[in-house]
Amino acid sequence: MSSHDICLLLGATGVGKTLLMKRLQKLSSHGIDKLGEPPSTLPTVGTNLTDLKLKKKKMTLRELGGCMGPIWPSYFKDCSSVIFIVDSSNIAQISSSCIQLLSVLSALPLHSASVLILFNKSDMPCTMSLIEMKSLFRMDDIVASATQPITILELSAHTGLGLQEVLSWLESIIIK
Repeated sequence: MSSHDICLLLGATGVGKTLLMKRLQKLSSHGIDKLGEPPSTLPTVGTNLTDLKLKKKKMTLRELGGCMGPIWPSYFKDCSSVIFIVDSSNIAQISSSCIQLLSVLSALPLHSASVLILFNKSDMPCTMSLIEMKSLFRMDDIVASATQPITILELSAHTGLGLQEVLSWLESIIIK
């Protein structure tokens, strides 16, 4: 498998990367009706690899633990796409997530990667709306100045809301 079929899963600690990965794996192999209850997860130390069988291709998701932020760049050259997850119920984490996102987008090896920004935990009672999140992140500015194609979705990895859209996005990426 070429290194170009790797999608990096990035985001701060506790935003739901592992859960998303497990849910996508189940969805891609069993379908939405078999999703079931969310599995329990532990904080990832190091990296997790998961293969997804999509309709037209296979893709490997490589999740990097949030605590590994400083060494994320050493993985950038080996991927064709990036999913960046933000916990939309954790207001305190927003500014650091935004800084992380900007450093990912400005990294040279990723200048043409497809990027999906996910606002996770949309099922939580204290979550901000997508519009509020976008304005806090100054998403319009970010998208305007980025070299990459950027997609923004709302998600609840817990309830499964938005998972199908994430799979569709993975399907739609054209590997250069």
